[in-house]
Amino acid sequence: MKLHDLEISGNCYKVRLFLSLLGIRYEKVPVNTRLGESKRPGFLALNPRGQLPVLEDDGVVVWDSASILVYLARKHGGESWFPSEARAAAEVSRWLGISQQGEINMGGLSRARAVTLFGVKGELAELRERGRHFLKFLDGYLSDRKWLALDRPTIGDIACYPYVALAPDGGVLLEGYPALDAWFARIRALPGYVPLPEPTPENVSKASGPTGPGLGR
Repeated sequence: MKLHDLEISGNCYKVRLFLSLLGIRYEKVPVNTRLGESKRPGFLALNPRGQLPVLEDDGVVVWDSASILVYLARKHGGESWFPSEARAAAEVSRWLGISQQGEINMGGLSRARAVTLFGVKGELAELRERGRHFLKFLDGYLSDRKWLALDRPTIGDIACYPYVALAPDGGVLLEGYPALDAWFARIRALPGYVPLPEPTPENVSKASGPTGPGLGR
């Protein structure tokens, strides 16, 4: 199994995190988007959108982080991470969708991070405000719950966690959200947890592109 990866990307991180939680060994294939490696013919043959992450598994190619989480959960995670029962599956899928929407993704927290760290275009004040609005909602939602969808961690939690936890990189502080803090602690206590990516000069220098470091979803 190979993961075409950008270390600083939250979308790539959520796949690395889930692979580690599942205990799956894989080969990491670093892609330097600043050098245009995600737009070269060999990579475009894997993902014609030229975006990360991309997973290769015994001839199967999967791109889009949510799709990769579903693939891994179905193949390796059993019912625990992504149940097949209709109502439970819908509840988990809801959070997969939310993870791709504006307030978390490129219209909110993720975009604010991209503007702050990588200088991509965006109205930073508006993005930060949308991010804070979502954090307030999520903190309230988690005030009487341990996990987003069910009574256990699912790929819904894994999908939403990275860009919420990385909000300070975009100038959105995480102070004053006790339920979020407790949720973070539960995720970080999971066996196999790996730390969030840090915006080191080396990591930042490898990320570039018109949509910023996420380079997709």
